Amino acid sequence: MVKVNFYRLDEIEDNKLLFAVIVSRFNGKWVLSKHKERITWEIPGGHREDGEDIDKAATRELYEETGAITFKIDPVCIYSVTKEDVDTSRHPVDTYGKLYFAEIEELGELPNLEIGEINYFDEMPDELTYQEIQPKLLDKVNSYLSDK
Repeated sequence: MVKVNFYRLDEIEDNKLLFAVIVSRFNGKWVLSKHKERITWEIPGGHREDGEDIDKAATRELYEETGAITFKIDPVCIYSVTKEDVDTSRHPVDTYGKLYFAEIEELGELPNLEIGEINYFDEMPDELTYQEIQPKLLDKVNSYLSDK
């Protein structure tokens, strides 16, 4: 089982943020990517590189995983994922990331890296790589957008 928690942008130390995840929209549809080695869809994002600024990681990941050239990107919040497996139930380990929202204005060629394709959705498909996490991240972004 996986637990997802959300925090204010200033609530968790920057050096604990390992991931940048970017819920993205293009022409009114959610943009999801499919890794070349998977058959499921995922929200663009990935690991922060050593010494990399988390906001720069978000911009890099958005380009690498969607081909986005022109976009507006905003930080939404910090999130944590706790795996509450049988082995770790007494000592759950939290991993932290920063959640963003991006409105993509222009897409270019998809870089020839790890992503095989992108697609556009009105709502999250059932075939998600991280089914226990991604819908909660989208819900948080929808809440953020409705408060704007």
